[in-house]
Amino acid sequence: MEALNFLVYPFLACLLLIVIHAYFGIHILQRGIIFVDLALAQFIGVGIALAFLLGEEHGTILALAFALLGAFILSLSKKVARIVNIEAFIGVLYIFSVSAAILILDRSPHGLEEFKTILNGNIIWVTPHEVFSTFLVYGAVGLLHFILRWQFLALSYEGKGTAFLEFLFFASFAVVLVKSVKLAGILQVFSFLVIPALIGRLYSMKPFMILIIGWSVGVLSTIAGIALSYKLDAPTAPVIVAGLALTFFILLAIKAVPGKENQR
Repeated sequence: MEALNFLVYPFLACLLLIVIHAYFGIHILQRGIIFVDLALAQFIGVGIALAFLLGEEHGTILALAFALLGAFILSLSKKVARIVNIEAFIGVLYIFSVSAAILILDRSPHGLEEFKTILNGNIIWVTPHEVFSTFLVYGAVGLLHFILRWQFLALSYEGKGTAFLEFLFFASFAVVLVKSVKLAGILQVFSFLVIPALIGRLYSMKPFMILIIGWSVGVLSTIAGIALSYKLDAPTAPVIVAGLALTFFILLAIKAVPGKENQR
């Protein structure tokens, strides 16, 4: 019972992460910009690194500033794609962000530990207040996307929409990432964005069905991952990510067996 009480808040935090990121994952996979989450999250990590150096009181402001700047840059991705390969552009943004974060944290006395925090997070020690504040942020973004769901789907699936709508999509995504990276770290955030949606696409190409399948697999993998990490006294995020990735590989192998393919 003591273990259950201890793990309930990490599980609720992971549940919130899965719900919002699997949704965004559908859009990201459809757009074909798979590493945009990784690049944007790492770009936000530069702001978090600056906060470690300058003082935690600047954390939210710096993270939001880098989030909105990154969202603006990525909202221009369609124009950039006319000039250069978009995945290459996103890759350059990512390696710039990693390099900048390392250079900033090199000036901090606890730079290595702080860099590990940005990558892995510390979700096992999440507090009730953090879970509630995350729920409020994700809920507000979710409401926005529900209201504008057809416009955002048209953006991702048909490439139709205004520049402002494109920026609004990436800005809302960036706001989510500010909470997510602080809560769970870049590694877990990226896996929750891509893997559940990727698993859903193994069985359907309909957004709603992808979401249901992704949520289901993500929740089950998270329960198993949190329980296993607690039992083995291992880092929570890597265990969850490895388990989710392994689940994808197994399901992919099953789909690849001749005569076992299902019509999507």
